[in-house]
Amino acid sequence: MENTFQIPNSVNPDIAIERKNASFDPEEMAIWYYGSKENLSMKRIIVKESCEDLGDPLLYEFLSYEDMASLGIKCAIDSTKKIRALQERFNPGGTEIYPARLGDNAINVLTPGGNPFTVHILMFTRALREQGTPEQYEKFGRRADNCEIIGTFAQTELGHGTYLKGLEARADYDRRTEEFVLNTPKLTSYKWWPGGLGQTCNYCIVVAQLYIDNEPKGIQMFVVQIRDEETHMPLPGVHVGEIGKKVGYNGVNHGFLGLKDYRVPRLNMLMRNQQVLADGTYVKSPVSQLSYYPMMFVRCMVARMCAEMLAQVATITTRFSVIRRQSPIDEGDAEPKILEHMTQQMKVIPEIATSIAYSLAAKNLRSLYDETSEAIMRQDFSRLPELHALACILKVSCSYDATYGIERLRQGCGGHGFLTAGNVGTIFSMASAACTYEGENSVLYLQVGKILMKAWADAMAGKQLMPTLMYIKECSSGAESFKWKGTWQCLVKAIQYACVGYIRVAFASFNSRLKQGLSQSVAVSKTGLELTKAAELHGRAYVAANFYQEVMHGRNKEQRSPQFQRVLENLLELYLLQIFFRHLGDILRFVHISEDDIASLQTRLEEVLKKLRPDAVAITDGFDFEDKVLSSALGCYDGNVYERLFQAALKHPLNKKPVADFYELHLKPFMRENAAKARANAKL
Repeated sequence: MENTFQIPNSVNPDIAIERKNASFDPEEMAIWYYGSKENLSMKRIIVKESCEDLGDPLLYEFLSYEDMASLGIKCAIDSTKKIRALQERFNPGGTEIYPARLGDNAINVLTPGGNPFTVHILMFTRALREQGTPEQYEKFGRRADNCEIIGTFAQTELGHGTYLKGLEARADYDRRTEEFVLNTPKLTSYKWWPGGLGQTCNYCIVVAQLYIDNEPKGIQMFVVQIRDEETHMPLPGVHVGEIGKKVGYNGVNHGFLGLKDYRVPRLNMLMRNQQVLADGTYVKSPVSQLSYYPMMFVRCMVARMCAEMLAQVATITTRFSVIRRQSPIDEGDAEPKILEHMTQQMKVIPEIATSIAYSLAAKNLRSLYDETSEAIMRQDFSRLPELHALACILKVSCSYDATYGIERLRQGCGGHGFLTAGNVGTIFSMASAACTYEGENSVLYLQVGKILMKAWADAMAGKQLMPTLMYIKECSSGAESFKWKGTWQCLVKAIQYACVGYIRVAFASFNSRLKQGLSQSVAVSKTGLELTKAAELHGRAYVAANFYQEVMHGRNKEQRSPQFQRVLENLLELYLLQIFFRHLGDILRFVHISEDDIASLQTRLEEVLKKLRPDAVAITDGFDFEDKVLSSALGCYDGNVYERLFQAALKHPLNKKPVADFYELHLKPFMRENAAKARANAKL
């Protein structure tokens, strides 16, 4: 039968009417979302020119694993060339396009299985620049920036990940030859997971325990060549390979690395902040956290990427939800768009608000990172603890909420959300991976919890707290004098009081365990549940307060149209209310709010969903995601969902011929055998 279901050249009227009836101009939101007209224009140019000859990402699903890896390299090279060319065209010698944009989700569509150069660009070259001396950068960094060599960041091991002090790879200094001898002494000390390590990289930065005269000096970073630059063969003493297929990112070529008595020169240890002198003298870093600085940058990137991934899937599900019609709301009515159902609105619209809240928080985090980096160059390390605390909690909060939010949105697409043609599953796998790389989330929660306990102790001692923790002192006396008025400020303050309440409980529990004779580390472990709850609420409190600040007092507020400002305020209202109800039990433990006040908030939640419903499509249009970036049959701008799903199905290899090979090989003999047995039994 001939396929007559072609994709129309027109926009589906069900989505066209949504855009016509919107209360504001999505272009205004896009300018706000990307920071300026210039930023938006540059983003559009980059995406248009880099994606103009993009192939069909759906065909990637039908490749073998080896072909996925090969295509991953080809796509990574192509995207690198394109972005570098754009940098040279618009601002030769700058870095705002290349390498900065290679970490953008919009560019990731160029490498559908993930980019095997990502760690090279985001960590390897950055570590050489920020952790190496000027001489080391000249030796390694310039070649890395120019992609003459490709590197990765080999930190995680088969047996250890987030707990860096437990890393087992070691580097012993040999003062006789002025070399470090690197070893992975047992199976669990093998480096495991670095992106591009398997077959792509010929260099890496190995994070290992430094020993001088068998005395440990802490973790350090070493530049290690692992493959011949001409033949790409592993060098003697190097055991390197690919770790195998994953749930996602199968084009990234994650690998393992073992080292056996592998020697590198003394000057291959990155020495901007700490040194080993020729005679074996160890010069300690002025701040121990500098060893973890490359991870802080990646955590900043994770927060932004997860916010954007959630926005992408929210866009897909919103567009699908105004095309899909099902289940009359009132008996006898026609089937409505499923976004008319309040349950669907509650699945979809809060995730739109959440993605915006996290996008704003991630931008502030990146600004703090840039300011801290400039200060570190001046040997000013005062803001490093605040950056560490904020990067940890936003990495956790963004990745968790993006992962769970994307799954809710997938369910909001019904069974169609399970199809790879919708691209929701691929984005989900990338978001969920962020919950464990660059610090497993529950471990980071504990780190933040310990920071919060210290802040509590400092507040009780009258000491100054870092700006993002000032509310701890303000809320330290408890919520007895807190007067509930139902305002946005009250909602933010209620979350802060709940957080501080859990900090106080955790601090008391921790000290009680110390009095029982437990060590500090054991007491922290036993207090883990309270600490993680405090950390979670701290993340909520920061994002909520930042969202309020940006909407009500943020950049260029006076230039926003009243219509767009009203939409932002509705999104703020929705975000605060959904966080309030998600943590209602936690809040009521420390803050008195009457039953009538809670009922009033429930009514407000329903009302704000109703207000935002007509603008849902326009808001997601304001994210300005091109169809090629979303790569989704469910979420295309034109709304022709069913035609695109059908065309995607026809591309499957099993549809190339009317009868699959397995019919003659397996199915036909099986059915014939059963039929023969049935005939034989009938004769008995």
